[in-house]
Amino acid sequence: MTGTIDASDATPAVDREALLVELVDEQGRPVGSLPVAAAHTAPGRLHRAFSVLLFDPAGRVLLQQRAAVKTRFPLLWTNTCCGHPAPGQDVAEAAVIRLREEMGLSAELTEVGKFTYQADDPSTGRVEFEFDHVLIGRLTDATPEPDPAEVEEIAWIDPGSLAPAVAAYPQRYTPWLGGVLRVIAASGRAPRPNPGHTPA
Repeated sequence: MTGTIDASDATPAVDREALLVELVDEQGRPVGSLPVAAAHTAPGRLHRAFSVLLFDPAGRVLLQQRAAVKTRFPLLWTNTCCGHPAPGQDVAEAAVIRLREEMGLSAELTEVGKFTYQADDPSTGRVEFEFDHVLIGRLTDATPEPDPAEVEEIAWIDPGSLAPAVAAYPQRYTPWLGGVLRVIAASGRAPRPNPGHTPA
């Protein structure tokens, strides 16, 4: 169903930097909470996050280029969407919500693994230190409608060419994308292309 939204009914913009993230130990067990901005201030605090990668029927993956206004790693290419569950929130539930917010998409998501990474962003001075849950899903007939406040651009990419590109040109991609791809490859659960499907 489609329609218009009256400006008076619009939800006020959320200050995402003030939202709470769940701090965790090295095994991913909760140990507290902090606002997003504080958790990403050097030297960084280990916290729970998620990374979603969607596949289309041809087996391509949906990437986004992060918006210029992002406080961490702006304008770099990364997986379909990322985010942080609120303290105590189910990771898959949070990922479904964030996928809808960032990309205007709904998909059934499956967690395939997790990894920890830490990276400094020299352009903003912020730090990523995340216990990252990796989720995948298949997109069939929906068209992405990215939020321009979150996403600069999108692209469908052959996953076979993506990992070599990330290795060859790391400055173009977020520092966690390589880890996301490795977790998915190790899981052996990446969706296979549908026979005979030709990309649009």
